[in-house]
Amino acid sequence: MSKPSNVAVTGCADAHCACTASFADEPAIARINGVALHRADEPISQNDLFDRAHTELLRQEAVRQGYLPASPSAWAPELDDEARSAIERMLDAVVVTPEPDEVACRRHFEDHPERFTEGQALHVRHILFAATPGVDIHALAVRAERALLELCGKEVPPDRFAQLAAELSNCPSSVQGGDLGWITPEDCAPELANELFFQKHAGWGMGVHPRLVHTRFGLHIIEVLGRRKGRALRFEEVHARIAAELSHRSRAQALRQYMRLLAGAAELEGIDLDGAQSPLVQ
Repeated sequence: MSKPSNVAVTGCADAHCACTASFADEPAIARINGVALHRADEPISQNDLFDRAHTELLRQEAVRQGYLPASPSAWAPELDDEARSAIERMLDAVVVTPEPDEVACRRHFEDHPERFTEGQALHVRHILFAATPGVDIHALAVRAERALLELCGKEVPPDRFAQLAAELSNCPSSVQGGDLGWITPEDCAPELANELFFQKHAGWGMGVHPRLVHTRFGLHIIEVLGRRKGRALRFEEVHARIAAELSHRSRAQALRQYMRLLAGAAELEGIDLDGAQSPLVQ
């Protein structure tokens, strides 16, 4: 008789026998090099599990390199400030990134002029289709696309956007027809700021944005009612800011590579870190 895959290889291996009952459906415990990341009965989200895994990878490496003492526990310990400082010292020593030179900074400035403007603002209204837990994302997208198609059609009544915002939007602005007033890049979620201000096509014009905008909050239909272009900054005014941004990017990439190396050299059980972001570089 074949054994169901959710029964551990113990006892007589017969799913109908009482000797296996205590082992069936036993929750898996994620481990790194044999060190458990959580208790079997502990509820833990995937993001929290990834955070613990990356922290434990770094702790074990800090022990190996002599920055931290070994822990006798079979469970991943919670790090105190002293342990975190030790890990930071280790990272400063092993993850070395070059500082960007003026040539790299100037190239970035010339490639992204839309990012270096002050005083720019948009008068915007939107309809938010919120991606709340448990929502059917496909159905949500269909509703949003249908509304967008209607608003992009010919001879749309001037008040139709406000009507749909009142009917469909999950944002408090729905009571004002979706009107957010004048906004700057600093007022927006990063994804929205990137789409409206920082893309090459960001100056596409007035009216309804021709595609849905995806942010951490859900799907947005955007209409631009007014635009202030602002003043283009000179390279000298933003050189330090660009250098800091490029340096941060370079270190983040180096940290991602370092975490991948640690994960690749470790024995992982019950967790797959491929594609997972380290909390250090988000």
